[in-house]
Amino acid sequence: MATTATTFDEAVAVSKPTGGARRGRPGVGRVLAWTTLGVMMLVTLFPFYWMLRTAFSNGAFLATEPSNLLPVEPTLGAFERVLGLASTAEAQAQAGSGASVNIGRYLLNSVLVACFITAGQVFFGAMAAYAFSRLKWPGRNAVFFLFLTALMVPPIFTQLPNFLLMRDLGLLNSYTAIILPFFFMTPFAIFFLRQFFLGIPREVEEAARLDGASAVGRFFKVILPMASGPIVTLTILQYIQAWGEYFWPLLVASDRDHRVLTVGLGIFRSQTPQGAPDWAGLMAATLMAALPVIILFAIFSRKVVNSIGFSGIK
Repeated sequence: MATTATTFDEAVAVSKPTGGARRGRPGVGRVLAWTTLGVMMLVTLFPFYWMLRTAFSNGAFLATEPSNLLPVEPTLGAFERVLGLASTAEAQAQAGSGASVNIGRYLLNSVLVACFITAGQVFFGAMAAYAFSRLKWPGRNAVFFLFLTALMVPPIFTQLPNFLLMRDLGLLNSYTAIILPFFFMTPFAIFFLRQFFLGIPREVEEAARLDGASAVGRFFKVILPMASGPIVTLTILQYIQAWGEYFWPLLVASDRDHRVLTVGLGIFRSQTPQGAPDWAGLMAATLMAALPVIILFAIFSRKVVNSIGFSGIK
């Protein structure tokens, strides 16, 4: 009996992988996967690094060392030019144009425009998504199909009709002209929230209805609290999109007081009396423009990833 037990124990010991085997060299597939991921991350992040490298470089010496991976003659002069803290002589000494970006005013304009557009799109998009997903009314699916077809229309096709409408209404060179075409809803916002609303059990809403809640009350007291994750995700995505708008604000708001940050950067780039763009100043301004969105996404990135797949109710 002892011999049998010993033989069984030895067989079990041989069948179990040892710690050294588990910690052995990784397989070829794993190595290729990590290598591919590393290359993709490098390709994605390198432009951001190059922006930092250029922003902290002296513009007068950039052309002398174009392939240097480190800042050329490191300085904060580009940021001083963008903020208007450098004199014209100091700016031109670093290959700047002497012009500055009124970044405080442009930043405020961008924040106002992005906040109003995002608030309108999320609020009205949520109401439309609720109507398409939870309410029953004639022609609901046909109307939703029309909304989905709008996703296939390039935005450039609607720019001219919207511009003529803003002109006829006398709204050019105003915040209203920038915000109004994007304010109410977008097909993407409706589709995004509708897919999540469809996954909410009808029993929850039915219980609220039996308690006397109206459709409006059920929307605000039941549906919206349960959809907080997707709504936050949509808010971030729409805010980033509104923040990056360039062509439409350039088209309808050419005056300095209503100019958003993206338009200001384009004008700053065009101010090149020395014959070449002020790349260091332009990258510094771009970094300052992108920083708020990067911080916003970094704070809520986990919620965005968790909600983007419509995981449902937890």
